[in-house]
Amino acid sequence: MMEQMAIDVGALGKVAVLMGGSSAERPVSLMSGQGVLEALCGQGVDAHAFDPSERDLSDLKREGFERCFIALHGRHGEDGTMQGALEMLGIPYTGSGVMASAIAMDKVMTKRLWQSAGLPVPRGVVLHRGALAVDHLPDELGLPLIVKPAREGSSFGVTRVTEPGQLAAAVALAAQYDSAVVCEECIVGEEVTCAVLGEGAAARSLPVIRIQAPGGNYDFEHKYHSDDTRYLCPSGLPEAEETNIQHLVVQAYRVLGCRGWGRADIMIRARDRQPFLLEMNTSPGMTSHSLVPKSAQAVGLSYEALCLRLLAAATLDTPPRLLA
Repeated sequence: MMEQMAIDVGALGKVAVLMGGSSAERPVSLMSGQGVLEALCGQGVDAHAFDPSERDLSDLKREGFERCFIALHGRHGEDGTMQGALEMLGIPYTGSGVMASAIAMDKVMTKRLWQSAGLPVPRGVVLHRGALAVDHLPDELGLPLIVKPAREGSSFGVTRVTEPGQLAAAVALAAQYDSAVVCEECIVGEEVTCAVLGEGAAARSLPVIRIQAPGGNYDFEHKYHSDDTRYLCPSGLPEAEETNIQHLVVQAYRVLGCRGWGRADIMIRARDRQPFLLEMNTSPGMTSHSLVPKSAQAVGLSYEALCLRLLAAATLDTPPRLLA
């Protein structure tokens, strides 16, 4: 069971739940934010919705907000830009700081850091707009391949390529979302996800969730709208395998310098049960279909308690005393 924290709700002050935003993930963010807002208000927090695509950020300071719960996903919310703005305003916020947020949003930089730390990632190639030749990729990486934008989430622009003739269209689709396109070997096996709470040496993993989507296609529809996807928690994995994945995810989280919370997506290769890190989400979803709340519930941490715990941990990269 997850240790329960005694939190003085009154000391949290006036709270802005940042939701919506301008990224492709705006609809998901609105769902996440509404859930968080209701959970916080239900526990007596003075929380208010704040959509940065509709309001100026200076209103946060002018209206006396004392901390922010970031329920934004994707660009301008999860990529370090919002975190940087809040640093400038001196308003503590949930989740990772500027650098960790920016790195984790960029799948290319994330893989480079993980590789340098000796953590397992799929083999891949990065293509840049203006140099999108693809003929060599099947020979270099084999088939099937996963093609995706370097800086996007919620499966936007992602294609599973099974034939060489599909590659050009897949790369063109990903390039609509980002100037850098990641093409990597498709790890055939089981998809799992694992969340982490905390920071540094105190970071701890939550239980692993095993994902079973129809046809193995865990796309946007199956993530947020379909009831056909199964989320197994307990995962049903052998205990040693689950423990190994939890340890790997905490390592990955620490290598990126994450704090507050995060969720890593992993593929377990069927032929040898080797786990491979795919990406780290530093502002995970908090919708009715989202995975961090499901994992937290498995250790006795309710959705409401999770929201309150994350909010209480809101902080800045720069200590407030240095901003005075």
